[in-house]
Amino acid sequence: MQTVRQWLLQASSALHPLVSTGPVPVDARQEARRLLQELSGWSATQLVLRENEPLDPALDSRLTAALQRRLQGEPLAYILGYWYFWDFQLKVAPCTLIPRPDTETLVRQALELTLPAQARVLDLGTGTGAIVLALAKERPDWQLTGLDLQPEAVTLAQHNAAQLQLTNCQFVQSNWFSAVQGQQFELIVSNPPYIDETDPHLSQGDVAYEPRTALVAAGAGLADIQQIIQGATKHLSLQGWLWLEHGYQQADAVQQLLQQAGFRQVQSVRDYGGQWRISGGLWVA
Repeated sequence: MQTVRQWLLQASSALHPLVSTGPVPVDARQEARRLLQELSGWSATQLVLRENEPLDPALDSRLTAALQRRLQGEPLAYILGYWYFWDFQLKVAPCTLIPRPDTETLVRQALELTLPAQARVLDLGTGTGAIVLALAKERPDWQLTGLDLQPEAVTLAQHNAAQLQLTNCQFVQSNWFSAVQGQQFELIVSNPPYIDETDPHLSQGDVAYEPRTALVAAGAGLADIQQIIQGATKHLSLQGWLWLEHGYQQADAVQQLLQQAGFRQVQSVRDYGGQWRISGGLWVA
């Protein structure tokens, strides 16, 4: 029977070709440790203390199955069925994108805005509901709505809201703004599809397993962003804000689209990695 340490060494060696050469290289040892911690429920300290202990056969079996799926390229989040965003855990599934730290930039920016105490907030393409749920948690008086075209995503977001016991948000199936005709909001946010269909990263890493409909947009990745900007002009109250996540090379193009649509105070904000990740503007027309 192998020890915990022996399993970590073997798993790290097996994972190295997969995670160390991907679009976002990861330390294989860290990946193996994370897999072990997630499936065992151990803290980092507990893992260190147990490194020389024999690996429980039942845990060994679960780890072997999970490792095989990971070695085939499946994202760890889909293997586990959950992932982390902001300061909570979310249920995830292949029908939605995996929440990423970069998207927290959108949440942080929204929280810095001066909005009415009971602001109405709309999230387009909500997926797991990550953005809505983070804002709902931090601003319990805000009224938030998350829209998604995929009914499976809506069901998933509703589940996550129930798990977090957040009642100031709702999730509705909608083709962009179709379900909120005639309604206005003080803030609209979105992490829409923004990757060009010819981008080679679509076949690499976790992205290869995520739904193309949530990733790819026509017009060099800008078609959906442009559609959202145009639609937002009809659904924002005066002095309302629109903030969008986009690719690291798209900030100038998105700013130009916002300005052309009549937005003011147009600006971009960098993500945790220093890349221009979100752009937004104030609606004053």
